[in-house]
Amino acid sequence: MNRVLLTGRLTRDPEMRTVSTGKTVTQFSLATNEYRGGQEKAEYHTIVTWDRLAEICAQYLGKGQLVAVEGRLQTRQWEDERKLRHWKTEVVAAQVEMLSGRRRKDYGAESAAEALAMQAAQLGVEPHELAAATAGQVLDDDDLVAEPDDEEAEERVAVAA
Repeated sequence: MNRVLLTGRLTRDPEMRTVSTGKTVTQFSLATNEYRGGQEKAEYHTIVTWDRLAEICAQYLGKGQLVAVEGRLQTRQWEDERKLRHWKTEVVAAQVEMLSGRRRKDYGAESAAEALAMQAAQLGVEPHELAAATAGQVLDDDDLVAEPDDEEAEERVAVAA
C-alpha cells in the first residue's frame, strides 16, 4: 500500500502551471517536524496536485499555512544533458485540507484596504469617505483625479494630464 499522510506548513506559495496535455499542476513544499529525544528535526516534502485540486491549492493556499495532505509517493527519474541520472520523490496529493483557514483571502483584503487608503490620501479625504462614495464601483485612474478648487489647481491637473 502506497499511502502518505502529512501535516505541516507551506514553505512557499504554490506554483501552478499547465502541461502540454492541458492539465493543471501545482507544486509546493511542505515542512513537517519530528521530535525525538528533545530534538526537533524538520523534513521538507515536495507536494504535487493535479486538475481541480491544483487550481484550488493555487488559489487558496499560501506560504506559512498549516495543511493536512493525503496522497501517495511517486519517484520520477530522468537523464540530463550531461547524461547524469536524477531521481526525485514527491507526494502526489489526493486530498489537501486547510487547517489554518483561508489566509490567502485575508492578504487580498489587506491589500485592497491599503490601496483604498493610498487613493484617499491622494485625494485628500478619509478612507471611509472614499469607500462610501465608491461602494460597488470599480475605479480606474481617471476616477481618481481631484476636482480643482482654484485656477492654480486647474493648471496642475492640466499639466499632469
